[in-house]
Amino acid sequence: MDQLEQLKKITTVVADTGDIDAIRTFQPVDATTNPSLLLKASQDAKYAPLLEKARQYAAQQGGSDSDQLANMSDYLAVLIGREILDIIPGRISTEVDARLSFDTRATIEKAKRLIDLYQQQGVDASRVLIKIASTWEGIEAARELEKTGIQCNLTLLFGFSQAQACADAGVFLISPFVGRILDWHKARQPEADFGGDNDPGVQSVSRIYRYYKTHGYNTIVMGASFRNIGEIQSLAGCDRLTIAPALLQELANLQTPLERRLSPEATGATDPKSSLAETDFRWSLNSDAMATEKLAEGIRNFTKDQITLEKLLAS
Repeated sequence: MDQLEQLKKITTVVADTGDIDAIRTFQPVDATTNPSLLLKASQDAKYAPLLEKARQYAAQQGGSDSDQLANMSDYLAVLIGREILDIIPGRISTEVDARLSFDTRATIEKAKRLIDLYQQQGVDASRVLIKIASTWEGIEAARELEKTGIQCNLTLLFGFSQAQACADAGVFLISPFVGRILDWHKARQPEADFGGDNDPGVQSVSRIYRYYKTHGYNTIVMGASFRNIGEIQSLAGCDRLTIAPALLQELANLQTPLERRLSPEATGATDPKSSLAETDFRWSLNSDAMATEKLAEGIRNFTKDQITLEKLLAS
């Protein structure tokens, strides 16, 4: 059994891509998308019919140019999501516009809009996760959405305080980023050994996982943003891992045994259970330079790709 198949025995494998062909190849349970992945997919000729459907839909809805671009973008995300759901047995994660990351009410309205579009396509809300940046405003939006039955995937999560707040808000799933944490540390300590268990991204996800299991939180931990398969191997057994096609292929090419590293029974968290008020959350996040910088950078980059996608749709 190759390592990908071994991993699927102990972790729910999620495809981190909007490429339908790759999803067919690797047969994950779930799939995640974001503005960067949608932009890449939209530049592929095989998605041209979906772009045209999105254009026609936006034209029918009318409104200003900005309204039509927003409708095109939302509708395209849903069309690609529906295509993916025809292949996978589980859920698709569809992201809220990163420009809404500091607006709780607008995030809630956009999430409801995306769910409505999915339902118009015959997709039940139970098969969709709404991806939201792990800002205080985003977490509060998720808190309200979860109460209405709209389940959320809190993304761009780099700091422990973000994970604490998400669990306290009762969100369905978090996506702590591994590779981007590693990037930050390598840029500052290029000579350091960050292999295996020394990887700060692996350490961050392991800490969050143990905290959740020790204190009985139901929020799912889904490691994301991997730079190499060593990070994946070090997190084998995590609830879920969302993995890009190139790394899925690397795992599929390995026939050696895969050791389980995380287990719900192996808890042992040293962090006491605590709930963060807004001021505590903001101070804790501000005190973590890596988390603060990577969260801000992630929002900027997703916004940049969203704007590029809109320019592509406008043309």
